[in-house]
Amino acid sequence: MRIFFSAGEPSGDQHAAHLMHELRQRRPGVEFSGYGGPLMERAGCRLDFPLTDLAVMGIWRVVPLLWKFLALVRRAGRSFRESPPDAVVLVDFPGFNWWIARKAKAAGIPVFYYMPPQLWAWASWRVNKVRRFVDCVLSALPFERDWYAEHGVQVEYVGHPFFDDVADRRLDDEFCDSIRSPETRTVGVLPGSRNHEVGRNFPVMLEVMEQLTLRHPNLRFVVACYKEAHRAACARMIAVRGGELPIELHVGRTSEIIDAAECCLMVSGSVSLELLARETPAVVMYRTDRLTYWIARMLVACKFMSLPNLMAGRAILPEHLIVGRPAEQINIMTGILDGWLADATLMELTTGALRRLKAEVVRTGATACAADAILDRLPAGGIKSSTARRAAA
Repeated sequence: MRIFFSAGEPSGDQHAAHLMHELRQRRPGVEFSGYGGPLMERAGCRLDFPLTDLAVMGIWRVVPLLWKFLALVRRAGRSFRESPPDAVVLVDFPGFNWWIARKAKAAGIPVFYYMPPQLWAWASWRVNKVRRFVDCVLSALPFERDWYAEHGVQVEYVGHPFFDDVADRRLDDEFCDSIRSPETRTVGVLPGSRNHEVGRNFPVMLEVMEQLTLRHPNLRFVVACYKEAHRAACARMIAVRGGELPIELHVGRTSEIIDAAECCLMVSGSVSLELLARETPAVVMYRTDRLTYWIARMLVACKFMSLPNLMAGRAILPEHLIVGRPAEQINIMTGILDGWLADATLMELTTGALRRLKAEVVRTGATACAADAILDRLPAGGIKSSTARRAAA
């Protein structure tokens, strides 16, 4: 059996790699190929292109890459025609993956969408594409499953794999203890997993850190960088700013920082689910340009940008979308974090709300359920062996 994967986000790379592990546990001979990132490659996938290197958001960042994306779609189409895999598994990244689904469907290959696009939140008319090009959506959220089912899509609720990642991850206790120093108060800072997110949001985060330091001299800020290039970028921004701030930059320590910090300042993203699972209060922010904001206003149909708030139906984590000058939002975010650090009762209100939501929605086993759902819908020996058996009969 051969399965083609396409994952364009760092989080998608992680989820796809874990799904490959579960699939191989059930079918030891299964082979993987496709577009993705380093974690998929480490999991045994023949990486045809490092798609996560092209992870961007916003129309002006996508346009320069259009020819590259189109070339990759054509390449996948040729591969599907000449040597069709038994299934195609798409992970998030809908702008690109729609086209991969179209090519796979044209070649008669079953298509599964794991971590599907959040059409219930924006551009809901695109559900027609799902009905046409996707055989089964593997849904991460209960209300998402209901939405897709109401729109005539074959869907199975498997749960969110982020909770599997949190449950399986072994923390470095020594590192966590070093963050929980009794002499200081610790705030975690999560500047995002995309290059442009770090470049746009970290300067605002530095402003918040500077204001908080004036109010709490014993603070330290521990920054969770997704990769080494982000640590270098953050270090340059700190150096340009000048002055002395108690900031530490770490790569590959996101889970430890979330677990050990008293609270966090974070760029909106799927990592918010780990804050939910670890019951860590956070202020959520995202900075965008005016054009993207106005386009989003016409398309977005949900009230919140962070998944815990969407799950709860209310703003458990304070959210701040920043458009234009950030001074006012910086003051508000600083005030919230200052209030949490100054008054344990205020922080406990948010921690308690996270704890109650966690009890309602957090479940493990999503990756295993997704693997079972895929294999249950495929012939035991793969599509090609099933075709051969029918021809022989």
